[in-house]
Amino acid sequence: MTRFTDEQMLAAMSTTREYTVVLLEEGPQHGADGADAIIWEHGRRNFELRADGLLNIVCPIRDDSPLCGVGIFPGTADDVRRIMDDDPGVRAGVFTYRIHPSRSFPGDALQM
Repeated sequence: MTRFTDEQMLAAMSTTREYTVVLLEEGPQHGADGADAIIWEHGRRNFELRADGLLNIVCPIRDDSPLCGVGIFPGTADDVRRIMDDDPGVRAGVFTYRIHPSRSFPGDALQM
């Protein structure tokens, strides 16, 4: 494993920026009639947000837990709250969400 000195860590940490992590969870209408169509439109919106640079990483969760997805957004919690409040799945009660302000390294990505 690559080793880092304190100086290297401090230098790297100075390059971090603000991000917001969203934990998307089942809402009261999850599984209701018509929810699948709403989830499809939620997915379409995620594609649009990604294309516009407003959603860096989106990870649907594929287990039996009430956690449905994780998203990492650039910007502040207030900005992301406005985006999420306009999500079709959130508006319809199919999803709820929790926001967690975070910091990370610009350019980090999922491995190919």
